[in-house]
Amino acid sequence: MTRVDLRVINPNTARAMTENIGRCARAVAAPSTVVTAVNPAMGPESIESHYDEALAVPGLLAEIAAGEAAGADGYVIACFGDPGLEAARELASGPVVGIAEAAMHAATLVGRSFSVVTTLARTAGRAWDLATRYGFAGACRGVHACDIPVLELDDPSSDAREVVTALCAEAVERDGCDSIVLGCAGMASFCADVSRAVGVPVIDGVAVATKLVESLVSLGLRTSTRGEFAPPGPKRYTGLLRDFTV
Repeated sequence: MTRVDLRVINPNTARAMTENIGRCARAVAAPSTVVTAVNPAMGPESIESHYDEALAVPGLLAEIAAGEAAGADGYVIACFGDPGLEAARELASGPVVGIAEAAMHAATLVGRSFSVVTTLARTAGRAWDLATRYGFAGACRGVHACDIPVLELDDPSSDAREVVTALCAEAVERDGCDSIVLGCAGMASFCADVSRAVGVPVIDGVAVATKLVESLVSLGLRTSTRGEFAPPGPKRYTGLLRDFTV
């Protein structure tokens, strides 16, 4: 099989979360795929607002540039807001897939409808925006928030797994959806347990995006550089962004 060098980028700076995401990606990756899980050296420790998301993008793009220098074949953006996805596609020579994008596509392949279970209520609007952007607003039956901060999801003393599982079961009952999309990369390790408990497909975007990028690389498919996703034109960046000059 063709060797694939896959970079899974957690756009926040929480190293423990990055390591968990990396384990989940490696669990589904092919033996010939080398998964490197990374996070930026700068930015927010979690992404839970538009402000967080905006300030996470420079660090994310720095990781894309580092991956390009190292010869990476493709990238997963492991945050459910898919921050910086379009900009990353302008920089990367290989395919770039966001986990919300991947999960919603997968959900429509295993049923007619899905509901999203996410973290904080303030992020629900972003999930709806992405469902609309990706063409799945009609398939999305609901977005439900467990109101657990991102960094508490992998806290051993937290009851996050039980709360998320109960909310997923409630969403299936209330919405009549065919599947559940987990709305945070920090929930990736919950997927199998939740799926057994709720009786419908439960979709973790980290796993799906990993397999999608593998497949695109194996098929020789990459982002088109005709038009919108062509590399950005040369110009000077100043101040804190001076190192982003292309």
